Amino acid sequence: MRAHLARVDAVLVQAVIAAALSFAHLHDLASAAGQAGWKAWAYPVSVDLLLVAAWRRLRSGSSKAAGWCWFVVALTASLGANVATAGLLDLDDVPAWLRILVAGWPAVAFLGGTLLAHTAPAAEPASIPAEPASAPAEPESVPAVEETAGPPAEPEHEKPQLPVPHVPAALVTHARKLADEHHARTGSPIDPGTLRARLNVPAPLADAIAARL
Repeated sequence: MRAHLARVDAVLVQAVIAAALSFAHLHDLASAAGQAGWKAWAYPVSVDLLLVAAWRRLRSGSSKAAGWCWFVVALTASLGANVATAGLLDLDDVPAWLRILVAGWPAVAFLGGTLLAHTAPAAEPASIPAEPASAPAEPESVPAVEETAGPPAEPEHEKPQLPVPHVPAALVTHARKLADEHHARTGSPIDPGTLRARLNVPAPLADAIAARL
């Protein structure tokens, strides 16, 4: 645990020192280019903020082209200030092109920060699962009808006779009157179908009554 804390503290101290030196170099270069007062202190802040915004875009994993572009721009500005203030440039006589670059930097930093902060990352197209190739429909198998062994069909002449229904005597008397009326009117005996319709009885009962007439 102590070794881990010591390693973190060393990295943090190194980062603070490097940031302070870069911050001071950017301030000195802006001041030498004619940006006095609070303006000279605002330049290193804008460069560092652009670096942070570009790094966050790179860490997000989307739109890395824009992140790398603005990261390189901010890193070039920071490295350029560090090199320029290392004695390779006379800060008392800054060339005109450097004054132009320093004066135009706020617009560049504003554009880069706005694009990185307010441009929504391009959404990756949702992967559509490939539909499996439809297999040809197999014909439905018709279950085989199993032949079950049953009792042999009885011959038609050997089928048991249905029981003769019971016929009340009063119903026979009434049927005989209807048969006499039918015979007197038509001159032919009444048939079982007509008798069944007149009595409104089932066919077996009508046949039994007709057999007793």
